[in-house]
Amino acid sequence: MSIFAAAVVRGKNGWAASELELTGIADLDEVVDRLRDAEPDADLSLLFVEADDQYLVILRLDEGEDLRVFGSDSAYADESRLGALLLADIETPALELDDLTTPRPGSDDEDERPAADPDADPVGDVEVLADLGVSSHRLLTLCGLEGMLPADVTAEICQKLGCGDEMEELREA
Repeated sequence: MSIFAAAVVRGKNGWAASELELTGIADLDEVVDRLRDAEPDADLSLLFVEADDQYLVILRLDEGEDLRVFGSDSAYADESRLGALLLADIETPALELDDLTTPRPGSDDEDERPAADPDADPVGDVEVLADLGVSSHRLLTLCGLEGMLPADVTAEICQKLGCGDEMEELREA
């Protein structure tokens, strides 16, 4: 399974992106330690893990603490040792896709439309990026759109967060 893991951190000097090596990790705590090491003084650290052009996991640390995890599909935990490690502590999705069948009353915002793929089984904290401008509905929609690869989802999220250039430079390096 091919894996791309990118740490995107916001520190005193703005956003920075770096690739993280996740081979040989023993547990989720080790992943979190590697994310912290990317920028120890970061006020916000995100880890985007893309697997086989099929799965996306987002980990978030605020000031090096309070881990939050979102996975685009629970099947990743069944198909990969890394997926099982990253998604191990997640018991149920924070929001059921059935909750997204209709837009919120009075909302025409594209962020409020339902996800396109009702067969996807996202797990974890769908509000992981909500305070940064990516609503749960938008996150689920991006992950469920036919033809959207995890790299596309990561790129769009990073553009919205203001770190798209840093992510693009990392991919080109």
